[in-house]
Amino acid sequence: MYSINNLSKLAPMGEVVPEAMAAFRAWDKIALSDGAIPKKYKELMAIAVALTTQCPYCIEIHRKEAIRAGATEKELAEVVHVAAALRAGGAITHGTHLFEPQQVTE
Repeated sequence: MYSINNLSKLAPMGEVVPEAMAAFRAWDKIALSDGAIPKKYKELMAIAVALTTQCPYCIEIHRKEAIRAGATEKELAEVVHVAAALRAGGAITHGTHLFEPQQVTE
């Protein structure tokens, strides 16, 4: 189901809705460009988000871009743990909902 070759289908999809695709590409480019946050860090953030949403396409695209922007193997490894900690933290904090005060019934 997931093959990087599926990304070749973006062009035909863009032909069907060219304005929407052009707007997305422009927005994506701006969002991930150097700014107050350098591109390398934006790409590392994108990887963390992609790992938590588990999008294989985004993981691969942003891995390549992060490396191109100067990310090291150690930075990539740390991003994996940041994403994993956040996913685990979500489960732990949502677990607090299991412990509502007991209602006393008579």
